[in-house]
Amino acid sequence: YKSFLMDSKHGIFVERTLALVKPDAVNKADEIETIILKHGFTVLQKRRITLTAEQCSDFYSEHYGKKFFPSLVAFMTSAPIVAMVLARENAIQEWRNLIGPTNSNTAKETHPDSIRALFGTNEQKNAVHGSDSAVSAEREIRFFFPNCVVEPIPTGQPAKDYLEQNVNKTLIKALTALCKEKPKDPVLWLADKLMEINPYKPKLSQSETVPSTNSEQ
Repeated sequence: YKSFLMDSKHGIFVERTLALVKPDAVNKADEIETIILKHGFTVLQKRRITLTAEQCSDFYSEHYGKKFFPSLVAFMTSAPIVAMVLARENAIQEWRNLIGPTNSNTAKETHPDSIRALFGTNEQKNAVHGSDSAVSAEREIRFFFPNCVVEPIPTGQPAKDYLEQNVNKTLIKALTALCKEKPKDPVLWLADKLMEINPYKPKLSQSETVPSTNSEQ
């Protein structure tokens, strides 16, 4: 998994954040995802959803009572959105940097290469959303992906120890076999090989795999 990739200078890429492609830019979701990937993010989970007014109100509950709240709910429920969990080092701030200022008009002037400058229209129709803090990211990820594990992943020496103990030996064995085999599709071959030699895959007992030959019909 890319969220576990080692970097000798910076350790493990573990931080996660939520990204939303809003209704005004949902038809550009593939282009936006391409930009995301080019900037070093990994898309851990993704879903396309049309929010109900109740869901939208829950998600933006911090803005309840503000003048723009009704129009915000109307806009965010007007068409499907795309929700993504993004991961990389310093993901929250890097995603905020990539999307640019909240107002797309401002973004066009000050950050012309940002996503909001490229795909947004104004302060409300600004193409994308990004979590503004670690607390917000955890809440927002759980909102759209309730089964997503957002507990902190070990970093530094504990992470290195985990990889050394549980991952590296199997990975090196598979990569060595890959170099010897030289298959036409190395990625698919490596995936199959890792599944084959995975020491942690469940094993069925003989009684579970061999049906009885003397059972009555």
